[in-house]
Amino acid sequence: MFEGFNLCGKVALVTGAAGGIGGGIAEVLAEAGAMVVVADVNGDGARAKADALIAAGHKADAVAVNLGEEASIVAAVAEVVAKHGAPWVLVNNAGIQDRQYLLDETAEGWDRIQAVNARGTFLMTREVARAMIAAGEGGRIVNIASKTIEGMTAVGTVSYIASKGAVAALTSQTALELAEHGITANTVLPGAVMTPGAMTAKGPPTAGPAVRRSPLGMSDPRDIGGAVLYFASPAARMVTNQRLSVDAGWTLS
Repeated sequence: MFEGFNLCGKVALVTGAAGGIGGGIAEVLAEAGAMVVVADVNGDGARAKADALIAAGHKADAVAVNLGEEASIVAAVAEVVAKHGAPWVLVNNAGIQDRQYLLDETAEGWDRIQAVNARGTFLMTREVARAMIAAGEGGRIVNIASKTIEGMTAVGTVSYIASKGAVAALTSQTALELAEHGITANTVLPGAVMTPGAMTAKGPPTAGPAVRRSPLGMSDPRDIGGAVLYFASPAARMVTNQRLSVDAGWTLS
């Protein structure tokens, strides 16, 4: 039997995993055998998701974390390391996707999205990478950016797209600086995914290439989880600084 996707004995820390894309990622990694730590600003939601995974026969725990606050990130990672050891997998998934047009965006709105999507991803990466290096066993960092940075664009998403471009660039630099420690860093680029966050994002209506229907339709959060599993698995041990689009064939349309 091919064991390339077996994560038994590994700890996976997934941000924004109380629901949406993060919830799907958490489910897939747990089904692959990982002990999944559900991290979310919604502490009760994180605990509920972890309990659901446990009820389904998997290993899971929860931690509350506010990606907009450095102290919260440092404390959350320290808690996870103290309870479970250094994560083998970090999935930086959490993000804000509220909309605003370029000419109407404010510095406050821009800063709010960058603080969570870009700065929060950097801080989580820094703290978990330190723990991975100290453990000396390598690791996997998987960042969730967006297909919007490669042409699946829409007006009204200036701050969001900029933040996801920063995440993709951060992934490349992370891959470069952590390769000597046996830690890989890769990016998943979701297209249109049916999630509560996408359906309830605040702001004006959008238009542009991204709103056209993909040939295969809307993706499910677990579809993104499959791509994450590949990057997190032993099968991808020689893969770093790569991007994998899960866009339901959008580029064919």
